[in-house]
Amino acid sequence: MSKILTIAVAVTLLVFAAVAAAEELKSLRGVAPIDEEVEAPDMKQVHRDQAPIPRNYVQQPPLIPHTIRNYDVDLRNNKCLNCHSWKNYRTYNATKISQTHFVDANGVDLADVSPRRYFCLQCHVVQTDAEPLIANDFKEVEALSH
Repeated sequence: MSKILTIAVAVTLLVFAAVAAAEELKSLRGVAPIDEEVEAPDMKQVHRDQAPIPRNYVQQPPLIPHTIRNYDVDLRNNKCLNCHSWKNYRTYNATKISQTHFVDANGVDLADVSPRRYFCLQCHVVQTDAEPLIANDFKEVEALSH
């Protein structure tokens, strides 16, 4: 009995796979085959030094309102901290790092930026003039409406 059930499940999966393969796959790459190299799209315009950009949802990491081209953020250097550290933010009129960035995974307060928060560009991205890649019906949190 279990052998028949296994065969039935396998046949069902094969039918679904065949139907899915027959439908046209839509990709952000366009219609180019996966093994074909396509020309990269033009770089988006990054706005230089603008006011902080409003957030759209609670806990959203702030967007970066300036270019970060040639910024080093690696194990030895973090250019972001030159301006955004608690020591320097006033000098550069920059947003200071949130206190949450000084707490480790166990909830212990640290004297320096937590290793899990050190690589800023994991969460924070530069604001550009890019249009959404796909249509969506996202609505911002009402409490954050501008």
